[in-house]
Amino acid sequence: MSHPRRALLFMPGDDSRKIAKGAALGVDSIIMDLEDGVAASRKEAARATVVAALASVDFGTSERLVRLNSVSSGLMEADVAATVHARPDGYVLPKVESGDNVRWVCDLLSQAEADHGWPTRSLRLIAIVETARGILRLEDIAQADLRLDALAFGAEDLAGDIGATRSRDGWEVFHARSAVVIAAAAYGLQALDTPWTDLGDLAGLDADARRAADMGYSGKLAIHPRHVPVIVAAFTPSPEAVAAAQRLLAAYHTHQALGAGVFAFDGRMVDAPMLRAAQRLLAQAGIAQP
Repeated sequence: MSHPRRALLFMPGDDSRKIAKGAALGVDSIIMDLEDGVAASRKEAARATVVAALASVDFGTSERLVRLNSVSSGLMEADVAATVHARPDGYVLPKVESGDNVRWVCDLLSQAEADHGWPTRSLRLIAIVETARGILRLEDIAQADLRLDALAFGAEDLAGDIGATRSRDGWEVFHARSAVVIAAAAYGLQALDTPWTDLGDLAGLDADARRAADMGYSGKLAIHPRHVPVIVAAFTPSPEAVAAAQRLLAAYHTHQALGAGVFAFDGRMVDAPMLRAAQRLLAQAGIAQP
């Protein structure tokens, strides 16, 4: 089972203080960034800072991820070579446009695992799809390699790529946002939603995160620590929802034992989609299913 990823917090890879601060928050995943969060002149310093953090910082239960530069940047291979010996839990690959992009990185990680005697596919991968070409090739990307855990959606880069103007309601990227979560579901991957870029509008973030959860996303990228609790709350089922799901599944098993294939629950006929939704909700909450 993949690591639970409700909130994934970016921290600039060249700032050891911010990485340590993020690690102390208990967030599901910390992403130490070598791409957009680091100036071109600071790439080597960022790699060294990330390696030092992996060796010395107590991340607790937080997953330790490193965002690489894109395959097309010419920096990706050096990013992997400089950091993989420190053994992060996984990597985040931005601007993925094809299955070949994924396989290129996976080949590098497979070689590192063989060189160090680590278990096969122990280094996990998340692919960010944020270009027009990437959206058109989602199926190719989603089935590229078994190392791939999740597809993440990047709305800001996509809007720039297609010449769209970003808006609060996000209709200009709604098709792509839906396509990412559908492709992830089709291939058994987590779907991670785009960051909310307004640092102070927590009410807007809450509404946006809950909309993403309703769409089927399992988590959301975060660019500021204050966003983390809002995102976690949006992607954590309420106690009432958990109790309802448990009652539904218990009723289903009772009726199955009695030989009844169809039954009513809280005034509604129960069908397979309702059962799957209940099972998924309990899985999100980390609760064993009856």
